[in-house]
Amino acid sequence: MCDKNLVILIGNPNVGKSSIFNRLTGDNQHTGNWTGKTVECAEGKLKCNKDICIVDLPGIYTLCAANAEEICSKNFLLQHKDALVIVVVDGNNIYKSLTLIEEVSNITSNAIICINQYKSAVKSGTKINIDKLKEILKIPIVTTEATDRSSLDILNNIINININNHFPTPIKHRKLNKENIIKEVVDDRCNDRQRKLDKIFTSKVTGIPIMFLLLAMVLYITIIGANYPSDFLSYVFAKGGEYLYEFLNYISLPSYIISLICDGVYRTVTWVVAVMLPPMAIFFPIFSLLENFGYLPRVAFNLDRVFCKANCSGKQALTMCMGFGCNACGVTGCRIINNREQRLNAIVTNNFVPCNGRFPTLISIITIFMTSYFNSKLRSLVSALILTGFIILSIIVSMGISFLLSKTILKNENRDFVMEMPKYKKPKIIATIYESIKNRAVFVLLRALVVALPAGAIIWLCGNIKINDYTILSYIVNFLNPIGKVFGLDGEILIALLLGFPANEIVIPIMLMAYSGSSTLVECSDLGSLSNLLISNGWTIKTAICMIIIVLMHFPCSTTCLTIYKETKSKLWTLISILLPTITGLMFCFLINIVM
Repeated sequence: MCDKNLVILIGNPNVGKSSIFNRLTGDNQHTGNWTGKTVECAEGKLKCNKDICIVDLPGIYTLCAANAEEICSKNFLLQHKDALVIVVVDGNNIYKSLTLIEEVSNITSNAIICINQYKSAVKSGTKINIDKLKEILKIPIVTTEATDRSSLDILNNIINININNHFPTPIKHRKLNKENIIKEVVDDRCNDRQRKLDKIFTSKVTGIPIMFLLLAMVLYITIIGANYPSDFLSYVFAKGGEYLYEFLNYISLPSYIISLICDGVYRTVTWVVAVMLPPMAIFFPIFSLLENFGYLPRVAFNLDRVFCKANCSGKQALTMCMGFGCNACGVTGCRIINNREQRLNAIVTNNFVPCNGRFPTLISIITIFMTSYFNSKLRSLVSALILTGFIILSIIVSMGISFLLSKTILKNENRDFVMEMPKYKKPKIIATIYESIKNRAVFVLLRALVVALPAGAIIWLCGNIKINDYTILSYIVNFLNPIGKVFGLDGEILIALLLGFPANEIVIPIMLMAYSGSSTLVECSDLGSLSNLLISNGWTIKTAICMIIIVLMHFPCSTTCLTIYKETKSKLWTLISILLPTITGLMFCFLINIVM
């Protein structure tokens, strides 16, 4: 690689460096790994001058050789001292980039400071004295906005002009007085508001209580809000089922094929859509809005001290939060954890927090057996609070398991991680809702439907194929019943959990199907009917508590299992992720059954 026509982009994470790189190179880029390293880099040709090569170094905070990214970035700069180096800085937070600027200026004499998101910073109330900053740093400065074509045209011109120029030799071991620079250059009065908010959201006194209060509110909104669209979808699908039944009769298909399609496949798939889509369409946008507002990094900050005691990374808190929407998304989110052992730990334990697919079952059981004494106005709120309590229990268990794993099969050295606290900002509500539904809710739903299609057929076959006047389902229930009794459960609950492997949303319909002896999935019209059916089949408060525990802690759904395998490339770790929560849940149920 020739230094004469080489441009190096370097900067902190999340400063817009990759966006600038993509704009400068267009389609003339590729991604790969440096020889002998596992750090991913991007290379491309300048769009307006194909003779100029641009390398996008990984986002780092310092060149101090502490991890693979920092080592690679430092070595690359040392090997290409004559290249043009562009240090990308976030205009909203210049201070955090001063250390990197200082280190780069001690390595190369050919550098440019690119203050990105400059207009956004000015719009938010930040005033930056560019001339004063140039005078202090003695390095050329250009301001850009990654979405502004004209500012990037200016950067293009500067690259073409300065590609082979050399500025005065840097002062070796140059030290910048960072606090004074900020005082002289930046007038950031909007930071007062930021600091006031942080005193509330990251306080040792108020931070965690506010976090759990927000969680309870999100659950409450999800519970209440999902009811109406779920009822509407159920009504629409019921009508659609009638038309499908008439059409299949019209084309003279055999009755058992019609039943397999309508009562098996169609009913299962539409149940998953009606129950799964509305809560995801509510939870994921709220989660994304909190993320864009800047609150979720504060959650990781608040929980970091607690997770450190469990020998885990604070980043695991973010993946856990994602798991509340969908455990498959939470597993994918574990990519943000750099340490392999800590990442595997987070993947294996993510399923201990319940996804929204388990909420309908949990809420129904809680409402019937724990909040029936409250009036209808308070019942949903109390149910949300009790559900939050059980979720806190699942978090505690998850952290306990994480600690045991970190001391045994996933031994690791607990490491601090650098936490970037982005500024609070007003999220783009419409765009956020659209993107979160499209990229998260619909994506997860489609994966679930792929498995729900054959599952519907299997459930129908179990409920309709008879041997000696008894269905396959009843044989399995009778076999599992003595095992279930040991754990305070019964055979109907266990078969519902097993056949609910494709999607947690169909656990209750399968359980009701087994209790009623029906050949198809059963839907109760109201909680009163569900309560009568459960109580008539021997349910007590002990059964309810054991059911809640096993729903909280059992094997992941098929979508999550597939995601775990794709992320770990290991059948062993996928199997561990299946067995660990299941064994833990059964142990809790066994103890509850003995005590109660």
